[in-house]
Amino acid sequence: MSQSLGTILTAMVTPFAADESVDHEKLAALAEFLLENGSDGLVVAGTTGESPTLSDDEKLEMFRTVVAAVGGRAPVVAGTGSNETRHSVDLTRAAEACGVDAVLVVVPYYNKPPERGLIAHFRAVAAATSLPVILYNIPGRCVVNLSPEALAELAKVENIVAVKQANPDLSETDRLMGLCDLAVYAGNDDMLVDVMARGGAGGICVASHVVGQRMAEVARLCRQGDLEAARAEDAALHALYKALFVAANPIPVKAALNLLGHEVGGLRLPLVPATSEEEALVAAELRRLGLLGA
Repeated sequence: MSQSLGTILTAMVTPFAADESVDHEKLAALAEFLLENGSDGLVVAGTTGESPTLSDDEKLEMFRTVVAAVGGRAPVVAGTGSNETRHSVDLTRAAEACGVDAVLVVVPYYNKPPERGLIAHFRAVAAATSLPVILYNIPGRCVVNLSPEALAELAKVENIVAVKQANPDLSETDRLMGLCDLAVYAGNDDMLVDVMARGGAGGICVASHVVGQRMAEVARLCRQGDLEAARAEDAALHALYKALFVAANPIPVKAALNLLGHEVGGLRLPLVPATSEEEALVAAELRRLGLLGA
């Protein structure tokens, strides 16, 4: 099932109009651009999409827009997780009715549930849908870490098929892969080669907004077993990865997209636009890679 969800999935930004409403025309255009430039799956209304600032109605309309734009040509994954189980269940059911192909469900944040609570949460969400469920482990934002043992327990649920692993501790990834066959996606761009070298499924990425074709080539080389070439290609992108996280995601990647003419607009508070120094750093990396003129 994980292979059908793609290898390089882009966690899409949410384009906003001048009044901060969702710009659905730009959203559809961005989805098309990403598919033409290395992505073979799309995640809508995840962290990079500023999900905490989107209403459920906005998210559902976004799911419908992206499904209408690319449905059938690439998997559309809906971000439906929150820190309340009932809310996550309701949004997951509603997302399925929008025609998405899978859901991405983040570890509950802020309320710091014990591991047995995490397991119960994800089981409840998975039971509410027939769709494949990708778990999203990001302790840097959620404080709580979903341990390899908890992930292995959740892998017993038929439609929990993958994890977006944004825990940079690769020893945990190794332990997880030894415990079960849950598909593992790199949750940080700079983990792509390390995860795929271990047999991972790919990455759910941010930099693929601007270097998707090169990241797809890294993945291709990993699948072919040419890790030396993959690491060399990947190394050339690490300065960009760093620049795109010089401030909280998605501040820098929105700056990058606007510099490249995609006009994805600003951000909703409490996120704010990149400073001039942050934008200059992003622009310098885009120029170094030949993506932006002098």
